[in-house]
Amino acid sequence: MAVKKQSFEEAMGRLEAIVAQLEKGECGLDQSLKLFEEGAGLAGRCEQLLDQAEQKVNLLLANDEEVPFGGEDADGF
Repeated sequence: MAVKKQSFEEAMGRLEAIVAQLEKGECGLDQSLKLFEEGAGLAGRCEQLLDQAEQKVNLLLANDEEVPFGGEDADGF
């Protein structure tokens, strides 16, 4: 069975749920450590996905110099 990679939105949603659960302070130490470990992995996954998105945007901008995406050349904004 193939393992589906989490999208950014799925990983962030789970990370937010973990933070909320930890903030309640109702988990024992063992459960809190498990949740923290899962959260650290999810944070790493989100960072990886954001880095990939940034690289793609940079590549697209480098290949098309006509794209007014901020800066002085973007209609004065």
